[in-house]
Amino acid sequence: MDETTPRDGADSLPFDVFSRQCPSRGTLEHVTGRWGSLTLTALYETGVRFNELRRRVDGVSEKMLSQTLHALERDGLVLREAQPVNPPRVDYELTPLGREVAGRLLGLIQLVEGRMPEVLDARSRYDTARAKPAGRGTS
Repeated sequence: MDETTPRDGADSLPFDVFSRQCPSRGTLEHVTGRWGSLTLTALYETGVRFNELRRRVDGVSEKMLSQTLHALERDGLVLREAQPVNPPRVDYELTPLGREVAGRLLGLIQLVEGRMPEVLDARSRYDTARAKPAGRGTS
């Protein structure tokens, strides 16, 4: 059964990410947003504490990482485990579903990283083709 096939049960509905009312759209946003995809893939190898994760995902603010982790936990992709120690310790790891999603994201990341020379060449051609001729200012 794929994602567009209705689930068993009287209140089942098909999932279609192109429909604005489909709940899969929110999960897709959580997974494919900048911080969601980086957070998921950073957790792929091993579970980590919050500050370790923040250092790994360079540039994310504490607030944004916290919001991202909450959304991913709510979607069933990340497991948050508070340790009963002093000072408090919270570990984050991927659920089995989270591992599957992160694995697919890692494949995409590897593809993009491996093809960056082509991307950079395309950007350069694009920028050159759209550069304003010398001596012509804006109106």
